Amino acid sequence: SGESGAGKTESTKLLLQHIMNLCKGNSQLEQQILQVNPLLEAFGNAQTVMNDNSSRFGKYIQLRFQKNTVKGAKLSEYLLEKSRVVQQDTGERNFHIFYYMFAGLSSEKKEMYGLLDPSLYRYISGRFGTEDVAQHWKHKYQEVCNALDMVGFQEQEQVDMQAILAGVLSLGNVTFEPQENSVSVKVSEASQGWLKAAAVSHKENQQKPYGYDAVSHCHSLSPYADARDSIAKVAYGRVFGWIVSKINELLAENVDPEVELREIGILDIFGFENFAVNRFEQLCINLANEQLQHFFNHHIFQLEQAAYREEELPWETIKFNNNEPILDLLLAKPLGLLSLLDEQSAFPQATDKTFVDKLNSSFKGNLHFQPGRGRVLGFSIIHYAGNVQYTAGGFLEKNRDTLPANIRGLFINSVTPLLSHSLMVLMERMYSANPHFVRCIKPNSQKEPGVVDSQVVLQQLRYNGLLETIRIRRDGFSWRPSFEEFAER
Repeated sequence: SGESGAGKTESTKLLLQHIMNLCKGNSQLEQQILQVNPLLEAFGNAQTVMNDNSSRFGKYIQLRFQKNTVKGAKLSEYLLEKSRVVQQDTGERNFHIFYYMFAGLSSEKKEMYGLLDPSLYRYISGRFGTEDVAQHWKHKYQEVCNALDMVGFQEQEQVDMQAILAGVLSLGNVTFEPQENSVSVKVSEASQGWLKAAAVSHKENQQKPYGYDAVSHCHSLSPYADARDSIAKVAYGRVFGWIVSKINELLAENVDPEVELREIGILDIFGFENFAVNRFEQLCINLANEQLQHFFNHHIFQLEQAAYREEELPWETIKFNNNEPILDLLLAKPLGLLSLLDEQSAFPQATDKTFVDKLNSSFKGNLHFQPGRGRVLGFSIIHYAGNVQYTAGGFLEKNRDTLPANIRGLFINSVTPLLSHSLMVLMERMYSANPHFVRCIKPNSQKEPGVVDSQVVLQQLRYNGLLETIRIRRDGFSWRPSFEEFAER
């Protein structure tokens, strides 16, 4: 764990390499486990203001062993940031794969997929790189193609996948306009070509997108733009799920049922985030980090000191920053923030403003909640890592995460997405294991190599609980020999 850009994903790759080097057995499987990383990073990572290669999803890798030999692996993914497909803030990019395609595809392939100059696309407009960057992306595109071959994607499947990605970009350029002398809305004349490129069959829509009344809102185009963006997000999310499913097919274990199966699990999940503008995605990410921090506190402080009391050892209790009140604020039922968000999402007439009003009335006086300031609709939460101000716009829509009923049928025959596992299931799995923690510390906030900002480092040491951890290790009993070891000595 650690802040965004602290090195969690790189540490995960190094740990995997180390474990694979210790194994002796199926060298092909070991190489396959290592080689899926370029594929996951291309489709699941993006440039943010904090990290040029930021993981925009969480992954849990389960390595299965028999007789100290790796026999298989399974990958679970969490909370892919699908909203990035349709919107990025200043200084950020879409997922890497879109840029890799423009740099790596031949002119003939671009023509086949209907791809034009990258600067024309709204979903990536104005965010293309220099010639040097383009060469780097071209090399990365070849890595992705090699990884797709290795994972087992057939040539036609790869063509289909890239056609979907190109279609997503074209779909983003489709705009709408009211139809004259009618209550319906149509695709604008200027974007008919983009619609054709996106390969979406269409007709004039006289139904109620997102539950809006087409008569009273005939000139409101935003529901149609929202529906367009929803299709783009769902399509990309299912491509990502398809990739993860293929990886799991490749790495499925081949085990001897008579021999005990052991497991090492590695969790690489997005770090705590606090941007200039923080949205629903940042709340989900920071909630996951709150849960991990509580897990850390439970094992390092609560269980450790309970063991000393049980052994009746002389011990002065070490206080730590307990974040249980923050988790209660977020997760309590029926009056936690997420419960209130679900409640508001179920009401068709609810808005982001009614949601914020509900929060302000429910959490008045809560030490970890602050009402929004200024004109921006929002609120602040005092997390274990600091105060984060959230912009509430889009919270209800993103929490619903549903397609309009009248376009849901388009996806009936699509690839079945990988069944998502909730963070609760993940935490239950972790609590049942013997945990080891790798705390990643970001040396500076400028993404500069070889520069250590002592204040930035000290702040992380404090809020992560590492100063208290050092104290409990110094004053406590960190070496725990078994009875066998003690007897032998």
